[in-house]
Amino acid sequence: MTTATKALLMLDYQVALCEEGPHLRMPPLAAQIAERGVLATAERVLAAARAAGTLVVHVRLAFDPSYRLRTNRLPRFGPYEEQRAMLAGSPEARIVEALAPIDGEPVVDKGCVDPFVGTPLRDVLAAEGVTEVVLGGVATNLVVESAARHASDSGLQVTVVEDMCASFRPEFHAFSVTNMLPLFGSVTGSAELAF
Repeated sequence: MTTATKALLMLDYQVALCEEGPHLRMPPLAAQIAERGVLATAERVLAAARAAGTLVVHVRLAFDPSYRLRTNRLPRFGPYEEQRAMLAGSPEARIVEALAPIDGEPVVDKGCVDPFVGTPLRDVLAAEGVTEVVLGGVATNLVVESAARHASDSGLQVTVVEDMCASFRPEFHAFSVTNMLPLFGSVTGSAELAF
């Protein structure tokens, strides 16, 4: 097996967060994703990564039926358990169809904002020889920022693809990509990205 030095991390592109319909949990986020054309951009980047043979790892918020494996115990995460929401096998936790994993692409389930906490993600990347992660996801100021911080602190090079990201409000996204994310890696557009 060959090892990769770069991996594309697809962060929280889930039905409940991204798509209008009966499973939508966060309408303001879905509205920004649609307005910015995030899913179409993510689909193009994903296709380019696959064509280049780049390791693709999908990450999603998905809980076990007991909700005890969730690492975030803050009150704002309480409604997930109360409403039996975002269960691993549920339609709302599913990755959107256009970005669905293909054979050979791992899916990492997390129980908090940070995709590295309580998951095997860092170990998987190390086993594959990954030294750089390319990040795209929603919301910019939550999972993307958390991933960038953790990855850079773990010794990985970080590239954030700005137009693969969105947040609940345009100013949240703008503040993150202008002020926070550059502290942890480089921020680029999909047109400038190469695998």
